[in-house]
Amino acid sequence: MRYNRLGKTGLMVSEIGFGGEWLARHETEESVALIRHAHSLGINIIDCWMADPKSRDIIGRAIADCREEWYVQGHIGSTWQDGQYVRTRDMAQVRPAFEDLVSRIGGGYIDLGMIHYVDSLEDWNACMESDFIRYVHEMHRSGRIRHIGLSTHNPRIARLAAESGFIEMLLFSINPAFDMKPASEDLNTLFEGYDQPMNGLDPERAALYRLCEEKDVGITVMKGFFGGRLFDAKTSPFGAAFTPVQLIHYALTRPAAASVLCGYDTIEQINQAAAYETASDEEKDYATLLASAPLHACKGQCTYCGHCKPCPVNIDIAMVNKFYDLARQQQEVPASVLEHYKALGQTASACLHCRGCEARCPFEVKIADRMRQAAALFGC
Repeated sequence: MRYNRLGKTGLMVSEIGFGGEWLARHETEESVALIRHAHSLGINIIDCWMADPKSRDIIGRAIADCREEWYVQGHIGSTWQDGQYVRTRDMAQVRPAFEDLVSRIGGGYIDLGMIHYVDSLEDWNACMESDFIRYVHEMHRSGRIRHIGLSTHNPRIARLAAESGFIEMLLFSINPAFDMKPASEDLNTLFEGYDQPMNGLDPERAALYRLCEEKDVGITVMKGFFGGRLFDAKTSPFGAAFTPVQLIHYALTRPAAASVLCGYDTIEQINQAAAYETASDEEKDYATLLASAPLHACKGQCTYCGHCKPCPVNIDIAMVNKFYDLARQQQEVPASVLEHYKALGQTASACLHCRGCEARCPFEVKIADRMRQAAALFGC
């Protein structure tokens, strides 16, 4: 299992994570076994947005003997009222629900305290101007939560969070279909309207990923499989079926993305996701499907897929493109970006302009021109 640094939290999280929302629909012993199997494969991050006691107890029991080896994303504002999940900012409900979470998970703390499910500007403002956010900071100061995060499906809210200065990481929805849709305050719209032509990756979402990289705000990924619709050519908006490995690779190639949290019903599904760790470049290839999609082409856009490899002078073209896209949005090249760029070893100035990479690019990106522009921007 490979591990990635989750932004400014500094936590090294497994790039394959565990989304816990399906735990309650199985017998307790079965779900405990799923989590323990995931741990045996090196998975060390799990999301618990669920408010029901059964899900929380399952996680707590499964990790009791190795609590310090797990990073738990626990949500503040997810409550259980009269046998139902309710998202709320009412402190009379928020406080006991969070205390219940800490108690059931065990250890006396939550690693990543998530401001739960903020998709609208109205809700963002309400959270930031109330006792709710003061409670989050209180829990952080006391050590009850070790890092502050936020979950959202809206790139505009994610941008506000990344710019806040105190939110250290995001739980954000990333998959090829969502990345072609504009921002929305209604999650349901992200699953609709794919019968109309689109102009590739939504620039607002691409800008968000670059901002998170710049601000060192790590991303854990939810809804990476588009609710399972991308597994079937009949329900996929691309008219072709993706594999779990391809979708995981897509998400992890977004700037700042550290871990993809998949939902699991069976040990086989965990193994399918973990197979990413030993997958070949061909098995990871999502770009060919995107490039051939009749309504959703990304022509001319670098998706950092790595199809351009190999380079005869060993330039990491995808990473150069990431740093170039990040730096060119700024009035001056950030020192941190320049440092990371130089650390690549072979920089864009080494490009031979042979254009062999361009012949391999599914999106017809003018890579040699971008290498020339990157060398000029970074000065090397």
